Amino acid sequence: MTPTAGPAQGDHRATYRAVLAEPRFRLLFSTRAVSVTADALRITTFSVLVFSSTGSALLSAVAFGTGFIPQLFGSLLLGSLADRLPPRALITGGYAVTCAAALLLALVRMPIAASLAVVALVSLAAPVFHGASSRLVAQSLKGDAYVLGRSLNNIAGAGAQLFGLALGGAAVAALGPRRALAVSALLYLGCALAVRIRLPRPTEYGGTPGGAVGERGAVRASLQGAGLLLRGRTVRRLMLAQWLPPAFVAGAEGLIVAYAGERHFAPGWYAVLMGCLPVGMLVGDLLVGRLLRPRGRERLVVPLTLLAGLPLIGFAARPGVGVSSCLLLLAGFGYAYGLGLQRPFLDALPPEGRGQAFGLLGSGSMTLQGVGPVCLGSVAAGLGAGGAIAVAGGAVTLTAGWMFTWHRAGREPSRTTIPASTTTSS
Repeated sequence: MTPTAGPAQGDHRATYRAVLAEPRFRLLFSTRAVSVTADALRITTFSVLVFSSTGSALLSAVAFGTGFIPQLFGSLLLGSLADRLPPRALITGGYAVTCAAALLLALVRMPIAASLAVVALVSLAAPVFHGASSRLVAQSLKGDAYVLGRSLNNIAGAGAQLFGLALGGAAVAALGPRRALAVSALLYLGCALAVRIRLPRPTEYGGTPGGAVGERGAVRASLQGAGLLLRGRTVRRLMLAQWLPPAFVAGAEGLIVAYAGERHFAPGWYAVLMGCLPVGMLVGDLLVGRLLRPRGRERLVVPLTLLAGLPLIGFAARPGVGVSSCLLLLAGFGYAYGLGLQRPFLDALPPEGRGQAFGLLGSGSMTLQGVGPVCLGSVAAGLGAGGAIAVAGGAVTLTAGWMFTWHRAGREPSRTTIPASTTTSS
């Protein structure tokens, strides 16, 4: 029997307290927050290690991006495993493999190419572990409780990432990059043990012990499943709506340092500006998630998307520090538009393919957020950083206009169907 933390349908508004009262979600939520901290610590520390070994800024940037870009390929090639194998084994194994990789980087002095390959291989499998975890969350929380669960994950993820970046700097300064990597390995190990010990056995959540792989190979089933998901108009639209605005805003965020330099702001102000977006995101998720009912959030998807884009257009006027901070706070607040898409997206997914869909959603978003800064950086070469940030805002605004043409609050989406022969629910 799958426990629930709220009604599955209607306009009932759940509470964060009720969501956190669900034991399975609380475990997955807390271990995910710790793992995001470990991710930020590992990725930044590895970049420092590569730079200290090579002196190459390019290789340091490649080391940072290697943790993100391969995820899309992993989702396309291996994503079906998130629905075909027991979630507890997958999640525990994911943390254990990442722990082993961090230890390997910390203890073994490998060539840079080999180190990058280790990070890329772990990133390739990440969508499978994350997809299994997201599928289990969707089974544990119903209706508005699921939306607030996603909101809590967003809030904790942003906070944990900031904390991980700060911890990485402190750990590298105090211990050196290799020992700092060992610290991240300990955090992953703690997550693996917590999930292995405290998550119920597969039979307790309706899974099949051992997880059948099915007649088709994992790669073929993953490619076919991803194709079916993306060919479904509703799922494709909802995925693009959750991919594009964050990608454009991430591109704008990547230009904040350059903008501060162009405007000759005092040293340190770029850090304040960079902190405004995540602060706005945290406040937006809290207020929209806590104060609005489900249908209210869904009606505000397009207005909030506009709020994420329009303030960035203001950078075309090259504002000062105060106005720039306010514009970035407002843009961050608009990120809460995503909460209104969570329930329609879940409703549009086939139950037997949710793990793969969640993995594809996350990996696609991470990949595009890595590509966004590169694309807008090339725009900045001609228009300047302020002009490129304004272009990003314009792109978000156009995306909101596209969403307006098809988004209807409260409208039940059609569901994509994945043939039973391609995947076996676990």
